[in-house]
Amino acid sequence: MPDDVQGWLTPRAVAAEAGVSQEFDLSQCVREPIHLLGGVQSYGALIAARWDDAVVDTVSRNAAEVLGRAAGELLGRPVTELIGDEQWALARESAEAVTDSGAAAPQEGPASSGVLPLTLEGEGGARLFDVTVHRNGDLLVLEFEPRAEGGPFVFQNFYPRVRRALQKLQGATDVTECCAAAVREIRTLTGYDRVVAYRFDGRDGPGQVIAEDRSEGREPWLDLWFPASDIPPQARRLYARNWIRVIGDVDDRTAGLVPELRADTGQPLDLSASVLRTVSGYHLEYLRNIGVASSMSVSLLHDGELWGLIACHGDEPRLLSPEVRAACEFFGIALSLQLAAVAGREEADELARTRRALAAVLARLTSGAPDDLMRPGSGLVELLDADGAVLLRGTETLTAGAPLPDALSGLLARLAQDGSVGEVWSSDRLPEVLGLEPEEAEAEGIPAGLLLLPFNRDGDLLAWWRREQPAPREWAADPSRPVRTGPGGERLTPRGSAAVYRATVRGRSAPWSAAQRVAAGELWREVSGLLTRQVVALEARNTELARTNEDLDSFAHAAAHDLKEPLRGISNAAAFIVEDAGTVLDTTSLRRLTTVRRLAERMDGLLDSLLHFSRLGQVGLEREALSVDEVLDDALVVAGGRLAEQGVTLVRPAALPRLRADRERLREVLENLLVNAAKYAADEGAGERRVWVEAVRVAAPGRAPEEDEGGGADGGTVTALVVRDNGIGIPAGQQADVLQLFRRLHRRDERGGGSGVGLAVVKRIVERHGGRLWLESPAAAPDADCGGGPGTAVWFTLEEPPEARP
Repeated sequence: MPDDVQGWLTPRAVAAEAGVSQEFDLSQCVREPIHLLGGVQSYGALIAARWDDAVVDTVSRNAAEVLGRAAGELLGRPVTELIGDEQWALARESAEAVTDSGAAAPQEGPASSGVLPLTLEGEGGARLFDVTVHRNGDLLVLEFEPRAEGGPFVFQNFYPRVRRALQKLQGATDVTECCAAAVREIRTLTGYDRVVAYRFDGRDGPGQVIAEDRSEGREPWLDLWFPASDIPPQARRLYARNWIRVIGDVDDRTAGLVPELRADTGQPLDLSASVLRTVSGYHLEYLRNIGVASSMSVSLLHDGELWGLIACHGDEPRLLSPEVRAACEFFGIALSLQLAAVAGREEADELARTRRALAAVLARLTSGAPDDLMRPGSGLVELLDADGAVLLRGTETLTAGAPLPDALSGLLARLAQDGSVGEVWSSDRLPEVLGLEPEEAEAEGIPAGLLLLPFNRDGDLLAWWRREQPAPREWAADPSRPVRTGPGGERLTPRGSAAVYRATVRGRSAPWSAAQRVAAGELWREVSGLLTRQVVALEARNTELARTNEDLDSFAHAAAHDLKEPLRGISNAAAFIVEDAGTVLDTTSLRRLTTVRRLAERMDGLLDSLLHFSRLGQVGLEREALSVDEVLDDALVVAGGRLAEQGVTLVRPAALPRLRADRERLREVLENLLVNAAKYAADEGAGERRVWVEAVRVAAPGRAPEEDEGGGADGGTVTALVVRDNGIGIPAGQQADVLQLFRRLHRRDERGGGSGVGLAVVKRIVERHGGRLWLESPAAAPDADCGGGPGTAVWFTLEEPPEARP
C-alpha cells in the first residue's frame, strides 16, 4: 500500500478491511484516480478541441447517439464542421469570460465553466443543446446536454424562487439554522427526496449531518456521523474544485472516450472540471446500497478548504437542467459566504470577549515581573479556558491552575523546538499527534489538548493544556468497520438510524478557537517585550551594581588608609599633651584627653576591620584540596588561648573531611567562630563549657538546610561544617543582625569586647566560596548531660556547584 494511502487510512480502518474480506480493498478505493476514469455519463456527450485550431482531440463514444455524428467522423476534424465558426467563437468567449486572463493552465480553487445554448443542424432538423465549456490546458472542452422539453428558460420566472431562498438564508443567525434553511430551499428547487447538510470534522475527518429535509417514510439521518472513508481524499479534492456534482442515474452506462489515452500524457483526459464526468464504481455501489438512484452534491467551502457538502438523494433517476444546476451552484456559493459571515461574527464576538479578558490579565503585569502571570487570580488559565498553564524560563518552571502533568514537562521543549518562535502551535488531539492511543496517553499522563508559544530557541515558552473531553457520537455504522456485507455485496454499506452505532471519541480536548490563538499570540508579544525589557534592565542594573560595588570597595580601602593617618596624629597629639603637660592639667582635662586617645585607638581598630572586610571582596581565592582538621589545628594557634581563658573545651566527634577551599580564608572562618564561642560561653555555674566542630551532609543549596537523613553523598546533598557551642545562644529575631558589619548583641565592653565584624567576615568568605551560612539557636548539644546554655550552631558550606568542579 502506498505511503500516502496508508497515511490517510486509520489503523482501525485497515484492520477492519483485513478482517472482513480480501474481495474488497479499501485502499484501492482511496487511491482510485476518479478524475481520470475515461468516460462521461451517457445522457450527454463530450468534445475536446484544441484551443488554437479547433481540431477535435477527444470525443465521447456516444457522439452519434447524442450529437448525430459518429466519434470517428469528428476525431481529428475541426469542431466547426459540427457547430460552425460563430458558435465556436461564442464557446471560446464563454470560456475566456470565466477564466482569469484567458490562462491555459487549470486554476487553483473551484473550477470555472460557462454555459451557452448551441444549435446543431441535422437530418431531423435543428436540435437545441445546453453546452458547458471550460478550459483544460490547450483544449476547450464542450459538454453537450440535450435541451429539456418545456420551452426556453425564462430567467424572470426562475429568479423569484432563488431570491426567496436567498432571503431565507440571509435571515439565519447561526450555522445550523443556515444549513437547515439551505436544505429546505434546495429540496424545493430540485425535487430530490432527501437533502442533508454534511459538515466535516477536520480536513480528512468523518462528517456529521447537521441539517436534513426528507420525504415522508425516509429514515432520519440528522446528527448521525459517517466514516471518513465514505468520501476519500481524492473525492474531497474534486469537491473543492467543483461547486456542484450531479449523478443522473446510478445505473447509467458510461460513455467512454476516444482515444482512451492522450498521446501527450499517456493518460485519459483529465475530467476534474467536467459536469458529465462518469462516476467511480465504488461510489455507485455505495449509492445503490443506500437505495439512491440519483444524487447531487453542492460543495461548501471556507477559506478555500472543503468545509462540508449539501448532499441530495433521489429515489428515481433525475436530470437537472443547467439553469437549475446553476441556481444550486449559486446557492452553494451564497451559503458558503453566509456561513463564513456567521462564523466571522461569532469569531469577532469571541475575540472581543477574549481581548477584554486579555486586557485584564495584562493589567496585572508589572514592568519587571512576567512571573505575575502565574500567580493565583491572574486570569491566565481562564483566558484560554484551559486546565493549566506553564511558563518555562531558563531552569525555572512556573505553573498556574491544575498541577503540571509529569509527562508534559519533557514533551514541551521538544514540541517548542519543532515550532517557530512567536508562532502559536496547538492541537486538540495531542495523543494522535504523538502517535499514541488515547488509553496510552492517559496512562502516561499526557493531556489531550496543548497550545504553546516558544519565546526563543533556548526552550523558553508559555503553554496552556487541557484534559481529555470524551465526546459521545452516534454513527450510521461502526466507524471501525467501514466495509461490511450488505445487499450489494461486500461494499460500503447502508447507513441510517436503524443501524445507529454509539461510540465515544477519546483523546480529544475542546478545540482551541481562532480567537484564543489570536489572544495567545498577542499575549506572547506583550510578555516577549516585557522579558526583553527585563533582560536589558537587569543587565544595566548588574553593570551599575558592579560599578557601585567596585566604588564601595575602593572607598572602603581608601577610607581605611586615608583616615588612619589623621587618627594616629590625634592619638599621638593627645599622648604628647598628657606627657608634656600632665602635671599642670586638672583631672577633668586629663580624663578627656585619655578618652580622646581611647576613641582614636578604637576608630583605628574599626578602620582595620573595614580595610580587611573590603579586601575580602577584592582578593581572589586560591582553592586547593585540603584537610579541614589541619586548618582547624592552625586556627587553634590563635583561638586556642581564648578558649582556654574562658574554660571552653573543644570537642571533635570525628575526623573532618577534605574539601576544596582557600586555606587562609577557611582558617580565618574557624578562628572567628571559635573566638565567638569563647566570648559567648555559658555564664559561671551553668555547667561545663564546650564547642563542637564537625561535618554533616546537608541538602544542596536551594533546598531546606536540614541534615540529609540518608547521609549519602548524592547530588542532592553537600558537606557542611558546623561549629556548635552550649553558650548563651542568639535569639531568633537577632540572628540576621549579628551577620551585619559592626553589629553586636551586647555593649562594646561586654563579652570580651570586639567590633562586631567577625561574623560578617565569616559570611562574606563563605559566600565568596559559593557556599551559604545559617544559624540555629537554641541548639541542643550532642551530649544530653553536658549542661550549659541553649547554645548556637553556625552552619556553613564551601562546596562549589557540581558544574564548576574540575
